[in-house]
Amino acid sequence: MTLFAPLALLALLAPSDEPKPDLSKVPGVVIDYSPASSRQYIGSPSLAVLPDGTYVASHDFFGPGSSKDVTTVFASKDRGESWEQIATIKGQWWSTLFTHRDALYLMGTSREYGEGVIRRSTDGGRSWTEPVDSSSGLLLPGKKYHCAPVPVVEHDGRLWRAMEDAEGPGGWGVHFRAFMMSAPVDADLLDAESWTSSNRLGSDLAWLAPVAFGGWLEGNAVATPEGEMVDILRVDSKPDPGFAAVVRIGEDGKTASFDPETDFIRFPGGAKKFTIRFDPETRAYWSLTNWVPPRYDLGQPGRTRNTLALIASTDLRDWQVRAVVLHHPDVTKHAFQYVDWLFEGDDLIVVSRTAFDDGLGGAHNAHDANVMTFHRIEGFRTLDGIPDDLGDD
Repeated sequence: MTLFAPLALLALLAPSDEPKPDLSKVPGVVIDYSPASSRQYIGSPSLAVLPDGTYVASHDFFGPGSSKDVTTVFASKDRGESWEQIATIKGQWWSTLFTHRDALYLMGTSREYGEGVIRRSTDGGRSWTEPVDSSSGLLLPGKKYHCAPVPVVEHDGRLWRAMEDAEGPGGWGVHFRAFMMSAPVDADLLDAESWTSSNRLGSDLAWLAPVAFGGWLEGNAVATPEGEMVDILRVDSKPDPGFAAVVRIGEDGKTASFDPETDFIRFPGGAKKFTIRFDPETRAYWSLTNWVPPRYDLGQPGRTRNTLALIASTDLRDWQVRAVVLHHPDVTKHAFQYVDWLFEGDDLIVVSRTAFDDGLGGAHNAHDANVMTFHRIEGFRTLDGIPDDLGDD
């Protein structure tokens, strides 16, 4: 009998000197965590609910330590109180989870500025199809595509999903060209022939002058009160923090048009990614956005993400801030951003790309999130009011 354990085994048995994170102060339920030291930051949170009530969430990794093409998938059987990682997918990024006809889908790009792809799961997100060709989910081959976890909307017998490419002239922001994809509701969504794409619309830096306009991106497919389909996009603007752009989509999904004189709208938090959904009970549109309270307006609205506000509109043009649901006074290393959310009765269920304290120095910065969190906003329709210290100075 040996009296000495191998060195490798001793190393395993010895107490680790690695510092342990302390996530006890993070609001909500922690779904996943990636320390700043990994240089892999949490991005693109998305959320779906299966027919049996299981919550499914996903996110990707960005940053210099990442391969920029990996998405992880999690499931919760207890309405978001605890989560289990169920899949890691190579070749999927910037993606939206959604359910359709009892199947779960993940639609986005194959990597940063990759091809447009879609995958299907019939076992709750544990295994996924591979988009290897035009009949198995490779929808947009060969170009530089961009998107975010934005809604896939059923309207007028079709599914609609906003996209962009990055084929326009210039750098980040202005090189994004907006377009809409759509497919019949009874089509094979993995077949590229099922999908129609509109023309691509570029933008112009002269728009919005004297406000500095830096481009549009991360559009939402939304059906208007008049029954038309539009693409409502995040607008990079400064110093003014509150615009979105409304691109109009033809009934057949083949045309996209925009009038810069009339189709910019005031939208609190519009300089960051947002999700818009329609609530039949109130006949109103709702969103969770990174509204910039006046005292935090430092002229950099795209980077100010420390406040998450509930906003609403009945006509998609006039938006009001209804309540602040998450806030931290520090702008530099705290954020609740890129949230995806769904209605659940009187509540909203929410996943967030969160930058917060972890006992190890926190996030790299507010943008480079270290945590994915789940939140429940109870009784959202009755929320009203902004804390005095976040109102007008």
